Amino acid sequence: MSVNKQYEYKGPVMKFDIYVEQWWDTTTWAPSEKKARSNLAFRYKRDHGLEKTAKITLPGKLVERGTE
Repeated sequence: MSVNKQYEYKGPVMKFDIYVEQWWDTTTWAPSEKKARSNLAFRYKRDHGLEKTAKITLPGKLVERGTE
């Protein structure tokens, strides 16, 4: 069983190669930074009504905040 960590993201959001948001401040729980980025990209697409095939990238830094 893997331990989830809380990750905080503060930074821009890109759709393909275009900045669509200059500043997004959010958190998620995930077992790794890679999974946290995936979770956040999925959430951004869902919350903003984007198609599932849109490529969302978070070029900012994720900060680990703690464990469950």
